[in-house]
Amino acid sequence: MAEVGAHLTAAPAAGDRPSVFEAVAQDSLMAAVKPALQHLVKVLSESNPARYGFLWHWFDEIYVLLDLLLQQHYLARCSASFSENFYSLKRITMGDGKQQPLATSGLPKRQHWKSLLLLVLVPYLKGKLEKLVSSLREEDEYSIHPPSSSWKRFYRAFLAAYPYVNMTWEGWFLIQQLCYILGKAEHHSPMLKLAGVHLVRLTAEDIQALEKKWAETTSSQSFTSRVQSALRKALSGIAFSLSTSLSVSVFFLQFLDWWYSSENQETIKSLTALPMPPPPVHLEQEPSSALLPSLKSVCPLCRKVRVNATALATSGFVFCYRCAYGYVKAHQRCPVTGYATELQHLVKLYTPES
Repeated sequence: MAEVGAHLTAAPAAGDRPSVFEAVAQDSLMAAVKPALQHLVKVLSESNPARYGFLWHWFDEIYVLLDLLLQQHYLARCSASFSENFYSLKRITMGDGKQQPLATSGLPKRQHWKSLLLLVLVPYLKGKLEKLVSSLREEDEYSIHPPSSSWKRFYRAFLAAYPYVNMTWEGWFLIQQLCYILGKAEHHSPMLKLAGVHLVRLTAEDIQALEKKWAETTSSQSFTSRVQSALRKALSGIAFSLSTSLSVSVFFLQFLDWWYSSENQETIKSLTALPMPPPPVHLEQEPSSALLPSLKSVCPLCRKVRVNATALATSGFVFCYRCAYGYVKAHQRCPVTGYATELQHLVKLYTPES
């Protein structure tokens, strides 16, 4: 009985149920981390496209891999995601009636993997879908395909249906939160219900067990490092680095997300409005400068006199519309400078001759 008691705590009381504010706050924590990191990566890639451009191009895949390592680390050690542990919450299996396991015991294998997939895979797929919708909207506005083509009719139908699908998805979460506020549901999020778990606050026994496990891990680190494989040490090191660094910088990342939000864009523009800078100096030293023709009326891509002259707002260089459209759609960058560029950055130029 003593051994059983070491792994179980008393039944969750009504006070162990987190408030809706705690539940929503931990949800918004990771939602604020990704945009802030994305902005930092964008600044790096624009400052040195040749070295950091791949980080911007593969940001979603790199982020989901790091997120997978981070969430796996916390689910295994604390029975909670990173943000849930940050707010002193843990996950317990639905149906744990009289007693609940300690946070250090971990979730059952089924609930563990379902939680991991729903924490990492669902946001990744949702973000990819939103990017697809955004690109299709750009395609609809800037496409060179005729309006009567079957492809254009298809993505116009998809764009017409997407708002209703998204409204249904968001409404599902809103209804679940309202039921949680009214005490009609044990979960504030449908993802928790699908994972077969619900959230409770950490107890004093949980905190003591986590502190004890952390002390044991620290004291035995030199011994275990000798027997672990190189891959396992690398993965655990990455997870540990993410857990410590994110815990320290999470509020800074939230501030960045607020600072670069749409509500503050006008303020940022007014504070950062500077004269037009000269052309990049590095173009004189890099092979990309070979793209620039000697005649200003020639397109750097097709090497012919420009047709439907179009400038890229990110760099200021001018191309044929078809050349710029095809290149930007395929590579998401300026062909001369390498700056990150999207289709909405194409600017049609009108001259007196036209």
